[in-house]
Amino acid sequence: MSQADDSIADTVKLSRPAQRALAAAGIVTFADLAQWRRAAVAELHGVGPKSFVELDPAMKARGLDYKAA
Repeated sequence: MSQADDSIADTVKLSRPAQRALAAAGIVTFADLAQWRRAAVAELHGVGPKSFVELDPAMKARGLDYKAA
C-alpha cells in the first residue's frame, strides 16, 4: 500500500540530478514533498518537467497534493 512516508528515491524513477535536488532540499518522503508548492519544487535545479510525470501520480496515489500557494 502506498504511504505518505514512502521514500521517493525508492518508489519512483527520477533522474540523478532530480534525486539530488530533492534530497538537498530535505525532501525525502512524499509527506515532505506535500509541504512544498509545486512551483517551488520545479525551481529546484535538477527538477524538470519529466520529474513531475513520476511525482504527480505518485502523490495522488497516496492521497497527497502539493502545498497550496
